[in-house]
Amino acid sequence: MSDDLDTLRGETADALAAAADLRAWDAVRVGTLGKSGRLTGLLKGLGQVPAEARKERGAALNRLKAELESAIEARRAALEAAALEARLAAERMDVSLPPRAHAPGGAGEGGIHPISRTIEELTAIFGAMGFRVAEGPDIESDWLNFSALNIPDHHPARQDHDTFYLPAGADGRRPVLRTHTSPVQARTMLGQEPPIRVIVPGRTWRADHDATHSPMFHQVEGLVIDRGITLGHLKGCLIDFLRAFFGIGDLPVRFRASYFPFTEPSMEVDIGWNRRTGELGKGGDWLEILGSGMVHPRVLANCGIDAREWQGFAFGMGIERITMLKHGMPDLRPFYESDLRWLRHWATDPLSPPSLTEGF
Repeated sequence: MSDDLDTLRGETADALAAAADLRAWDAVRVGTLGKSGRLTGLLKGLGQVPAEARKERGAALNRLKAELESAIEARRAALEAAALEARLAAERMDVSLPPRAHAPGGAGEGGIHPISRTIEELTAIFGAMGFRVAEGPDIESDWLNFSALNIPDHHPARQDHDTFYLPAGADGRRPVLRTHTSPVQARTMLGQEPPIRVIVPGRTWRADHDATHSPMFHQVEGLVIDRGITLGHLKGCLIDFLRAFFGIGDLPVRFRASYFPFTEPSMEVDIGWNRRTGELGKGGDWLEILGSGMVHPRVLANCGIDAREWQGFAFGMGIERITMLKHGMPDLRPFYESDLRWLRHWATDPLSPPSLTEGF
């Protein structure tokens, strides 16, 4: 009587192998294990088997049932995996194909926004000098944005017409939209032991809006804290950066005394340019480009750093401003107007890495 079981086993295996999809598989399953299936019929017929052979016959049928159930389930899993693989292959996007053209015509390749590109260049140039990127929130406490940085209560930057204040919290203090990225410097000094070498690119907010000012703009600041840091280190760092960024190996750079509450001494940095033509590196005129100085001892103390052991320098500049100067852009506002014509004109190749030595 085992011949019929061997026949069922073999025919079921052949039918499963021939099942090309889940619909064919289900037909095999129902024909074998369903209410009217062949194996089900054999199990129902156990009552007709002589008593002395019934036990052995039942055990053989149960073993066959377990074997067929396992084979049927394995085939189902294989068919589902094959169907999924075929679906993924059919739906796969070939990123090497050219993109669809912009309507009503023209190239459809994506590009890097000038602001993003400048941040990439800043990161690459300063990264080669050993700086890492630090980031922080746009909404800051009054203490981190002003007090920790030695900005006094009467300073004009604290006034409502220059700073965006948010509603006071439960403690009565009014947070602000950060007016510079300097709070990240304070956060870094509070959270990390020296030595420190970071740049901080990011958005900042001030109540100002015209052709050369925006209520939201991007700024990058740098901070170095170490033993024995001098003005010479600051000057060398900034000269190398400016010449690399603007691509002018002999770009004239001038440092002149100034005042910032968070640095002492403080210096404005100018670069040579031609006022009449706007050409950088030529002519006898000077153009202010950024502010810098040695970190004020009071700022170090506010951030828990011993000024007798550690010294440092800091600098900051507007990213939109240096982007406009580098590319000869006359107006700040198009950066944020989403004009596709302007964006296509100024966008850069996303696969072209920024140069570290463009000016050398």
